Amino acid sequence: MAQILQTGTLIITLDMGPADQAFFNSLREKHFPAHANYLDAHITLFHKLPANEGSIPRTLTEFANRAPLELAVSNVHLMGTCVAYTLASGELKKLHEQMQKAFEPWLIKQDQQPLRPHITVQNKVTAFKAQQLHQELSKTFSPFTIQTTGFSTWKYLKGPWKLLDKYPFLPL
Repeated sequence: MAQILQTGTLIITLDMGPADQAFFNSLREKHFPAHANYLDAHITLFHKLPANEGSIPRTLTEFANRAPLELAVSNVHLMGTCVAYTLASGELKKLHEQMQKAFEPWLIKQDQQPLRPHITVQNKVTAFKAQQLHQELSKTFSPFTIQTTGFSTWKYLKGPWKLLDKYPFLPL
């Protein structure tokens, strides 16, 4: 799908399969403060690219010309006032490095760093509340895998995001 050029900030995420998306969305609905939960669960690959750069949609189309990725959900991670599920995949690491090279002229410092993929299920709470949820989720956690389905691009709207386009991976 061709993207209409926009002004502002472009965010790139890695999409999950419907069952995995529903699972993580339900955790966010249960544990994320309602006033701040205006996004579905997501895996951010790039936080700030120029939305008006015409080569980005073409490059994403090329990167999506591949089989879906399987990601290991390896643990529940506590990051101060945030609780997230850590994701692991050597294949995703390699793909992200290739994408970094392609997007290098526009990368902010945060997006130049090695990818630490995760799915946040609680944020914007006290450290105590985050620690409680981390302990609760860790008690029953067992590693599992999720499937990815492609990339999405989003326009940042000073809080909420607006979906711009989807770049599906090749079907299996």
